[in-house]
Amino acid sequence: MSALKSAAPELLPLLKQYFGFTSFRPLQEEIIRDSLAGKDVFALLPTGGGKSLCFQLPALARDGLTVVVSPLIALMKDQVDALQASGIAATFLNSSLAAGEGRERLRGLHNGEFKLLYVAPERLMLSGFLKDLQRWNVRLIAIDEAHCISEWGHDFRPEYRQISELRKLFPNVPFMALTATATGRVREDIITHLKLRDPKIYVASFNRPNLTYRVLAKNKPFDQLFEFLRARPKESGIVYCLSRKGAESVAERLTENGIKAKPYHAGLTPKERSEHQELFLRDNIRVVCATIAFGMGINKPNVRFVVHYDLPKNIEGYYQETGRAGRDGLPGECVLLFSAGDAVKQTMFIDEKPNPQERENARKQLQQMVHYAECANCRRVELLAYFGEEFSGNDGRAGSPLPADGAHGVARPTEINCGACDNCFSPRATFDGTLAAQKFLSCVFRIREKTNFGVGLNHVVEVLTGADTEKIRKWGHAQLSTYGIGKEHSRPEWAAIGRELVRLGYLRQTTEKFSTLELTNAGAAILKSRGKVTLTKPVAAPETKKHQVGEISCDEGLFERLRDLRKRLADERDVPAYIVFSDVALRQMARNYPASERDFARISGVGEKKLREYGDVFLQEIAQHLATNPRQIFADDSFVVPLPQRSSLGDTARETLRRFRARASPVEIAEARGLVIGTIYGHLATAIEAGEKIELADLLDAEAQTEIAAAFKRTGWGNIVGARELLGEKYDYGLLRIFRAVANARRGD
Repeated sequence: MSALKSAAPELLPLLKQYFGFTSFRPLQEEIIRDSLAGKDVFALLPTGGGKSLCFQLPALARDGLTVVVSPLIALMKDQVDALQASGIAATFLNSSLAAGEGRERLRGLHNGEFKLLYVAPERLMLSGFLKDLQRWNVRLIAIDEAHCISEWGHDFRPEYRQISELRKLFPNVPFMALTATATGRVREDIITHLKLRDPKIYVASFNRPNLTYRVLAKNKPFDQLFEFLRARPKESGIVYCLSRKGAESVAERLTENGIKAKPYHAGLTPKERSEHQELFLRDNIRVVCATIAFGMGINKPNVRFVVHYDLPKNIEGYYQETGRAGRDGLPGECVLLFSAGDAVKQTMFIDEKPNPQERENARKQLQQMVHYAECANCRRVELLAYFGEEFSGNDGRAGSPLPADGAHGVARPTEINCGACDNCFSPRATFDGTLAAQKFLSCVFRIREKTNFGVGLNHVVEVLTGADTEKIRKWGHAQLSTYGIGKEHSRPEWAAIGRELVRLGYLRQTTEKFSTLELTNAGAAILKSRGKVTLTKPVAAPETKKHQVGEISCDEGLFERLRDLRKRLADERDVPAYIVFSDVALRQMARNYPASERDFARISGVGEKKLREYGDVFLQEIAQHLATNPRQIFADDSFVVPLPQRSSLGDTARETLRRFRARASPVEIAEARGLVIGTIYGHLATAIEAGEKIELADLLDAEAQTEIAAAFKRTGWGNIVGARELLGEKYDYGLLRIFRAVANARRGD
């Protein structure tokens, strides 16, 4: 370790010069040094964990060419643009290039002009291209998204299997395999199929402490999504949909309702996909609606939210997709709209798969996804356990490994609270489910006793609720003692109870085409002893709690000015805004108010080239802001003393508040400012949540307040959508949010 530390200065100057960072993220330096020493490396780092730097920095630290194999054409351009903006000679070769453009890049490669080459596996394995590679002094071969090589991975690509042929052609060149998500089985597959030789293996924590995870009961999903987006008027994100048609429809409806959105799926032409992605990367649209099955390959660091409009097919895909939020380390929100009906749709697709083994794997993965969505334990604990990691605190540290098969069917410790998921900051109510469990388990037992074979979840529910179906008549299940004994619960409620009994380990669910339920030893014991069983109520819209991990308090007015400046500079250079500077860098500028080049160079992400290119213009913008606005003081990442006194409220919301206090009505304010009424209500709700006082009587009379309070009492304070529906959609979402904010403020006084 001492040798490692003593050699560190050799890499740190390069890190600062080209990338603008003064220190490495966890495991980066160790991975880089092993690669430079000529060793094969397997690196599993979560999305946002800095995988790319692990092969980019070694390319700068030695002669020759680093070849990066990537399955995503769009991501190649994205990364090369970012590298070139930092003064690094990089290029890519893929089918998106015109013939002349490709020939020019090949000439540059023959002349040794590039340090990094990004290429797709299909192009890489062409015989003519392999001959070229052997002449280009290749010093490292990095395989990104390496999980694509495994049939057990969530994104298997057959063309990845050919990459192992490179080992024969480049016996002395080190290989580096990188992925953001892989179970133990997939990790073994990657190492085997790529023929890595005695590789150094690095597995970082899967924990993303800056992400908040929530699962909401799916109910009028577009309304739920629209309310979520309206509450975040300046944030951008991704909405994942099950089908191409769904992605198109959601994007169209959002656009019709004033939220700029575009679809992104495999059915679009490459030109359309490229255009939609560029609009998103450059902040010209706020939302991309993408199919779950199609990887976007985006590198946008300031994605603030990911919403799963439909149920993902497996936890690995869900984890990778949610990981696209908050890659810059600032807070990100991950919301899943869950309906058991979505699982039924997914099962229908699974049944169409021709390969029996694929069907069984897919059913098992879907069951795990449903278990995650319905579980009452900490979602972070559940996610990390799936990948074999034990959660040890939300500070970004890696946890202890779990047993290989310990991720599923085992009740999680209930005392753990990550403070950043719905089950932790708004625990669901529990109830004594002993009688319900006895009825359900007994019904499973009686059915098998009578017919000597198991049945599926839905059939057990039909027996409990006294349904009259062909199968019940055919098998004589109406004569069972458990027939019709469960009419106190609806069918969806019984189905949820059954799935929770599976999660608790009292039942086992098979993964064949006709999935059946079986009593486990624990289930038989609890049935015989009539022991107490505590169950949880189904997922619903929870009270939200503002999550602080990763947040950088700053002068929000200056931050907005710097964002506008960044956008103008990016448009002039025809690149996405974050290639100029990340949100992290802008927030540091708006917090530290750098006044000289020396101060500016201390900002994260400011390397030598960016200091020369952008330093003066950003310093000038900061100085102009301070000429007309007071300097704010921050300490310990929390707002301390504003000069003059003011709450942490954005300028546009503050302007609405000022006009409202001057006795202008919301309608008048909306007309004067050219905004929709819902936006004005959102400003007022935000003001209340920021601690500003507003008289509710100025917006709602006593009768309306009584009516709304009664609705919230029935639906719960977290369920605005449910309250609005109960009120016959009589009141705008914004008014209901204002009412709830005032009520919360009163409870806090």
